[in-house]
Amino acid sequence: MRTEEAHHQSMTTTAGPAHAAEPTASSTPRPHAAEPTTGEFGREEVLLASRNHAMPLELLRWERTPAGMHFLVMHWDVPMVDPVAWRLKIGGAVVEPAEFSLADLRARDRMSMGVTLECAGNGRSLLQPRPVSQPWVHGGVSTAEWTGIPLVALMDETGLRPDAVELVFSGADRGFQGGVAHAYERSLPVRAAVSGDVLLAYEMNGQPLLPQHGFPLRLVVPGWYGMASVKWLDRIDAVTQAFEGFQQRFAYRLQQDADDPGEPVTRIRVRSLMAPPGIPDFFSRRPIVPAGATKLRGRAWSGYGLIKSVQVGIDGRWLPAQLDEQDGRHAWRGWSCVWQAEEGDHELICRAEDDAGNIQPLEPEWNYQGMANNAVQRLQVTVLPSVSDGTALP
Repeated sequence: MRTEEAHHQSMTTTAGPAHAAEPTASSTPRPHAAEPTTGEFGREEVLLASRNHAMPLELLRWERTPAGMHFLVMHWDVPMVDPVAWRLKIGGAVVEPAEFSLADLRARDRMSMGVTLECAGNGRSLLQPRPVSQPWVHGGVSTAEWTGIPLVALMDETGLRPDAVELVFSGADRGFQGGVAHAYERSLPVRAAVSGDVLLAYEMNGQPLLPQHGFPLRLVVPGWYGMASVKWLDRIDAVTQAFEGFQQRFAYRLQQDADDPGEPVTRIRVRSLMAPPGIPDFFSRRPIVPAGATKLRGRAWSGYGLIKSVQVGIDGRWLPAQLDEQDGRHAWRGWSCVWQAEEGDHELICRAEDDAGNIQPLEPEWNYQGMANNAVQRLQVTVLPSVSDGTALP
C-alpha cells in the first residue's frame, strides 16, 4: 500500500486559482493513493472513517434523518465562513454577473423538499478487491428536509447566454487530491441544473446548515449522487465547454483500472436497505431477534424514478413488501414486511425496483474507484426463543 507520507511527497506545491488548467495526460493524476487491496484496512482509511461518518441503519425508521446523524463526507478541512462577508458570485457566460449575500437569498421566496442523498462510494468496502478510499459499508445515505431557493430563479435573473453548456459550482473547501491542489468543484449540464428542483439550500431540517453540512449555503441536486451537491458554495460559473476540473474528470468515474477514463457517475442507482430488526450484538452488530412475527422495515430510493416494488428475501425465499405512501418526488419510500422468524441463523435481503424498470442486482458490479455499488444488502440474523434472563426480546 502506498503510504500517506509517499502521497504527500508526490504532491505538487503550486496551488492555482479555481478553474486552473488541469495537468496534461502525461502527468494524469489519480484520485486514490493506493491500488485496490484484499488486505486489512489501512491507517488512511481509518482516518477517513473517523472524519466522515455513516448514518446508523436503525435511522432508516425515520422519515427525516436528524442533522447530527446524517451521513457526512468532508473532502478536506471544514472552511470557516463569515456569513456577513460571504457572497455567492455568479459569472461566466451569463448576461448579468451578480453577487448575493445570505440576507439577499433568505429574503426571497423559499422552497422546502425532502431529498435523499447517497454517497457515490456507498458500499465500497464490500467490493473485492477493495478500492482504497472512504470505507463505506451501507450507511452513506440519508434523507433531510432542505430549504432554500430554486437555482433556476437566480439563473433566470442573471440570464444564461445561448452558448452556455454547463454550470460549474465551486466550494470554499480546498486541498490536494491526486497530487493536484484545487477547490472542490463540480459541474452540471445546463438542462439538469435549471430543471427547477435543484436547490440552493441554507437550512436543513428547519435549522441553519451546520458547518460540516455546508454553512452558509450548499447545492442540493435531487436524484444525483452526493458528489454533485457542492457544500460551502461560493461561486457559480456558466461555461461554454465541458468542465474538466479534477473532481469532474478524474474522480467519480466508473473505471476498470487506473488508466481507464471510464464513465461519469451521475444519478443514484435504485436501492433498498433494511433497518436491522431486534437488538444488536455490541461488537459484531449482528441482530438478535425473538422467534415469532417480526416486522421488517426499510427504505428504498432511486434517481431514475419512483419506487415500484420491494421484495424481501428470507434464506432465498421472496416475500412482497408493503410500500408506504410516496414521500415527495425525491425522498426515499418506506416499506415493511412481516416475517415469521424461526429459531436459527438466517440471511435477510431486500431488493427494490423503480418505475423505470431498474432493479437491484444480487451481486455487486466491481469498478476501480468503488462507485455506485447498489447490490442487495445481506443481513445475517440470529433468532432465539428468549434472552438469557428469560425475558422476551422486543
